[in-house]
Order: sequence, then C-alpha cells, then structure tokens
Amino acid sequence: MQHAPAARPLLGAALSAVLALTATACDTAGGRGADRADATAPPTAQSPAALPSPALPPVLTRGQARAALITAADLGEAWGPTRGAATWRDELLKATAERTGQADCRRLLDVLYTEDLFGGGAVTAPRASAALDDADGGAQLHYRITSYRAADLDSTLGWLGTLPDVCGHFEARAAGPDGTREVRVTALTPPESGDARRGLRVTVSGADEVLTVDLVAVRVGDDALSLTNGTLGEPADDATRTAAEVGTERLTEVRRQCRVQV
Repeated sequence: MQHAPAARPLLGAALSAVLALTATACDTAGGRGADRADATAPPTAQSPAALPSPALPPVLTRGQARAALITAADLGEAWGPTRGAATWRDELLKATAERTGQADCRRLLDVLYTEDLFGGGAVTAPRASAALDDADGGAQLHYRITSYRAADLDSTLGWLGTLPDVCGHFEARAAGPDGTREVRVTALTPPESGDARRGLRVTVSGADEVLTVDLVAVRVGDDALSLTNGTLGEPADDATRTAAEVGTERLTEVRRQCRVQV
C-alpha cells in the first residue's frame, strides 16, 4: 500500500524549523574545531583523498548537517524511525560479483550494503545520517549528508552514471546453497535540484524474493546527500523523490544561513 508524501505546503513550516536549528548550529563555533579536525584527518589508503589534491574546503559541522536531515514527517504518516536493519540487507545484499572485469559491480553491491558511497576514510565520513522505516510497506530508507571537495563528489556521481551500461545485468554470489543473485541496474532520474545529481534503481533477485533499491545522490556545493530506499514490495517512487527534493532544499537553506551568519 502506497502512501502519498506529506503535503508540499508543510515544507515552509519544516524549513522554518530547520532555520531555528541552523541558527544554533552555526553559532556553535566552539564545536567547529573538533568537527573540522575530523574532516581533515590524514586520509586512509582507501580514501580518494589519499591522492595529492588541494586543501579540503570548510565542512558543515555535525549540528549543521543534522539540521539539514529529512525526517519521517517529510515522507508521510506510514514512516517512522527505523526499528533496525531490514532482514533483506544480509539475505540479498551481502553478495559479490565474482566474474573478472566486474569490479564496478562489486563496488556497487558494497555501496548498497554499507551505505558508504563517497569513500571509507575519516575525511569522507558522513556528517549526519538518518534511517527511516515504512511500517506498512516494509521499505527502509537510509539518508546521509557528506562534505567533501565538489570535484571528488562529482567523480563519484559520474561513476554512478556509468553503471547502467557497465553493470546492467550481472550475477552475484552469496553464502548458502541458494546463493545465486540476479542483479539489474537501470538509471533513475532524480529531481532537478542541487548542482549535480545521479540516480539508480537496482533489483536483486534471490530464490524467492526480489529486492528493489533506489540509490540517489545530489551535490550542493561541497556537500552531498545520498540515500537508499529499499523494499521487497513495490517501490515507493514518491518517497525516494520527496526525500531527494526536500533534502536538497533543506541542505541548500542550511548552507545559505551559515554563510549569512559567518
């Protein structure tokens, strides 16, 4: 059963609440030093920042990033805080593409399982995250805000854009006797918002179940939001789209208010 998202007129009220939170977050300059220390820690070998590159731009504090998160109220009455990781996460996503030449497909499955789209080092750690469940439809939505260099964020978005061609249809293996997974990857068009954006729809078919996961990322300056919306039932397009659209507007407004107050 699909539920329509909260009415758009509520967005104005929601943004007003965000502004109040943002004012507090932007004023807490004392905590910004610790946040920036986290964001400029030496990169790990796995991080894109391990390569020589210009200095990192200023990042959102965690308070500012939290003020830019979406909430269950943005998606509709069926949504609420998560009750824990969905069972399909281990059952269907904990798999790997094993054929030679499928490194990008393996990386995609890893991204869907770990929710780690922009890298694994301290530099690219998410500034804030939220997990929400649709109690009626069984969907689970994970949402993150990450701060990094715009060029590097765009590089990841560009990689996402190649996957419908590179990994359009492939097989993956999971543990157990029924471990074969059929995976299909198609392009998903996110709302025209932010400075750059990409979307994918990934279906993973097991022995008795079919999982559909929407993956969307949007860049706003040197910050980005990323989300996955997964379900064993019919995908709720409105939830994915609303989360991306409202989240982009909220992140844009938080960034604007922080620049005004600096």
